[in-house]
Amino acid sequence: MKSIFAKAAVAALALGFASETMAEEWNVSVWGKRRAFTEHIEKLAELVAEKTNGDFTMNVSYGGLSKNKENLDGISIGAFEMAQFCAGYHPDKNPSITVLELPFLGVNTLEEEVAVSNAVYAHPAVEKDLARWNAKLLMTSPMPQYNLVGTGEPRDTLEKMNGMRVRATGGIGQAFKAIGAVPTSVTSSEAYNAMESGVVDTVAFAQHAHLAFRTIDQASWWTANLNPGTVNCPVVVNIDAYEGLSDANREALDSSIDTVIAYYLENYGKTLAKWDQVLAEKNVTKVVMSDEEIAKFKAAAADPIRDEWIAKMEAQGIPGQELYDLVIETLKKQRM
Repeated sequence: MKSIFAKAAVAALALGFASETMAEEWNVSVWGKRRAFTEHIEKLAELVAEKTNGDFTMNVSYGGLSKNKENLDGISIGAFEMAQFCAGYHPDKNPSITVLELPFLGVNTLEEEVAVSNAVYAHPAVEKDLARWNAKLLMTSPMPQYNLVGTGEPRDTLEKMNGMRVRATGGIGQAFKAIGAVPTSVTSSEAYNAMESGVVDTVAFAQHAHLAFRTIDQASWWTANLNPGTVNCPVVVNIDAYEGLSDANREALDSSIDTVIAYYLENYGKTLAKWDQVLAEKNVTKVVMSDEEIAKFKAAAADPIRDEWIAKMEAQGIPGQELYDLVIETLKKQRM
């Protein structure tokens, strides 16, 4: 009898070890705090755990694993399995996807932002570019067009923006530089302090970030229709970790992407819907730029920066013209 019980105990112990071995636990590096920008990641963690009965779990860390500008480096060495970053934080590390940050691309909706991002992420040159960091592009974090909040007199003309110190990264920063403003690339987490201390006069963010990082709390005005562009912030996974998943767990991950993006879009829509209410509550003036001023901005920034970007990419062996054309063609198809 003792022998039977002993064998049963050994079998149970072996089964426990097997279950532990089969379980997958990923660490996910993001920053700031939970907000509209991270809801698709939170939803993804929820779905994969449900689909795998807890065999595949994700621990989402807000700044505990890495600084936001170092997330791609962390992915490259396998410090964590998944991370979110923004291309404009380090354009030299991910030059191919900066096509999505060119100013005045004409992307009008979050759905269009998802479409152009997916098209670019799937391009072989882009996959090769990110593979240098052992990174696989998993999904985008679509954001609407950026706009400014600022203090003091509203900057409602390009002349008034000359010399303006603005927190803006990537192509948006280049666009402001083209009209005489002075961009700085402090991180989103540092934007409030930069504004409070006077390091910057204005901050360019999407609405959720103005709320999450509290720049709206210091603002006296907001540009409602400047829309110079947006930043592109992918979610990537470590290639080795992805390929090391069991077939079932990889299927649970891959099959959840469309669902979590749809969830993100729905949730972000709620943020946009309450934005006017927030402006009213905080007594922030809505500044509407004239068509003439926006046309002047485009003439100064859009074509020159695009042409410079294409030439720079081609010189690096990256098909810049092809990637730009892909964005434009994807927009056309999306609107058919």
